[in-house]
Amino acid sequence: MNMPETGPLLSLRDIYKIYTMGESEVFALNGISLTIEKGEFVSIMGPSGSGKSTCMHIIGCLDHPTSGDIFISGKNTSQMNAKELAVLRNKTVGFVFQQYNLISNMTVLENVMLPLRYQGLSISERKARAVEVLERIGLSDRLKHTPGELSGGQKQRTAIARATVTNPELILADEPTGALDSETGNSVIDLFHDINKNGTTILIVTHDQDIGNTAPRRIHLRDGKITEDSCV
Repeated sequence: MNMPETGPLLSLRDIYKIYTMGESEVFALNGISLTIEKGEFVSIMGPSGSGKSTCMHIIGCLDHPTSGDIFISGKNTSQMNAKELAVLRNKTVGFVFQQYNLISNMTVLENVMLPLRYQGLSISERKARAVEVLERIGLSDRLKHTPGELSGGQKQRTAIARATVTNPELILADEPTGALDSETGNSVIDLFHDINKNGTTILIVTHDQDIGNTAPRRIHLRDGKITEDSCV
């Protein structure tokens, strides 16, 4: 059963992710339930092995829970087939990863244009939108550079541009500052806050409390369970 379209952007209901290792079971997620409203900025924090990256992968439909329901924009993703999930990811969710995941033989502009290929836009429309996003985040002088010619901060900004070029409702960022020095990492977090001010929901997964504490809402995980969910 689907939730009404006017409900929260994201809702997890009693999510379990269980891995079988030999004769034992490992609970990566152990009964997670949470709701995230449109426009929120949320961090999920916890030590290594707490389940935070598993949680993000399941929210982003990159992995399936063992049991439980996930609703995104009122749609129950557990009832979707692979094609429907791919369409949902492309239209609704943008991903940012610690290691950038840029395509090395493509230019910055080509990397950012790539997600628009699946939205039925002409090449000129894709290019215009990508250029606009890259100009907005200060990379207009790097359009023809390849990832190998960029600094770590520039690579992550390119990844953020690629994640936002489709105007998704939700950005999922997994350890987005993990490969950056603190000053560059803080500038990336500032960029996420700017994006959030325009209405995009931001969910950051991090083990770094200084980064996580920049979010107005902070969720702490340990052993696959929520131990704290607080707002400031």
